Amino acid sequence: MRTAISSLEVLQPRNVTDALRMLRDEEGAVPLAGATDLYVSLNFGTLTTRRFVNLWGLRPLGRIGMQGDTLSIGALATYTAIIRSRPVQRRLPMLVQAAREIGGMQIQNRGTLGGNIANASPAGDTLPVLAAAGAVVVLRSAGEERRVRFADFYTGYRQSHRRPDELIAAVEVEPIDGAQWFRKVGTRAAQAISKVVMAAVRAPVPRIALGSVAPTVIRLPRTEAALEGAADIEEAVRVLESEIAPIDDLRSSAAYRRNVASNLLRRFWTDTTPG
Repeated sequence: MRTAISSLEVLQPRNVTDALRMLRDEEGAVPLAGATDLYVSLNFGTLTTRRFVNLWGLRPLGRIGMQGDTLSIGALATYTAIIRSRPVQRRLPMLVQAAREIGGMQIQNRGTLGGNIANASPAGDTLPVLAAAGAVVVLRSAGEERRVRFADFYTGYRQSHRRPDELIAAVEVEPIDGAQWFRKVGTRAAQAISKVVMAAVRAPVPRIALGSVAPTVIRLPRTEAALEGAADIEEAVRVLESEIAPIDDLRSSAAYRRNVASNLLRRFWTDTTPG
C-alpha cells in the first residue's frame, strides 16, 4: 500500500548548521535530498519514516572542488553536476562514466552522490567507484566532523557507520595512480538496476570493487594480491570467484552474476594492458 504523502512532515532548515541541529533534536528525522530512492519506498509503501529534514536547498553540501591535492565532492552533488565537473573529469573519470549510466536525465538532475551512499544498496552504481578509488566519507553532526574510509563504511546490508544525527557531508579522494575502468551490466545500459557493476584501477597494486555480488559493495583484496603478484588472469578469476557471494533474486541468478564478474575481470585486465 502506498504511503500517504499527507501524513509526512518535512522540516526546512535554513542552513547546514540548522539541519544538523534538527537531526540531533528531532527524534526519527531522516535527511532528504533528491528523493529518487525515497520516493520508490513511498510508492511501494515500505517507508516507515514520517519526518524528514529537507537538504535540497543547502548549496554548500553540493560543492565540488580541490582541497590541496584532494578531490572533494559534496554529498548534494547531483549526477549531472558530477558529469559536468572538470575536477571530477580529470581526477575520477570512472565516476563520470558511472554517473552517465544512472537513470535518465531526470534522475541525473535530482539524484545525489550522498543519497546513493546513504541508500547503501549493494547495487549502487557509484559505490564500486568510491571503493576502488579509496575514497573517504566525511560525516558531520552538530558536535563533530569525522572521516570514515569508504572500505569500512558499510557494516551490513543497507547498514553503515552513519549515526542518525549525522549527515554525509562530502566524499574525499586522494590522487589515483593508474588507468581507471568502469562497467555496469544490467537489462539496459541505463535506467536499470545493475546485475553486476565493477570499478577498477590498473595500478602497481590493482584496486577492484564489485557491486551486486554480496550484501554490500566490496573490494577484492585476494584478487588484487593475485594480480599484483603477476598471477595468470585465469588464476585471478578463480580467486575472484571464491571471494564473491552472489545470490539468486528477481533480477538475475547467482551463477550468472559469478560468470559476469569473471568476464568483467578479464575485460578490465585486457582493456588496461599497455600496448
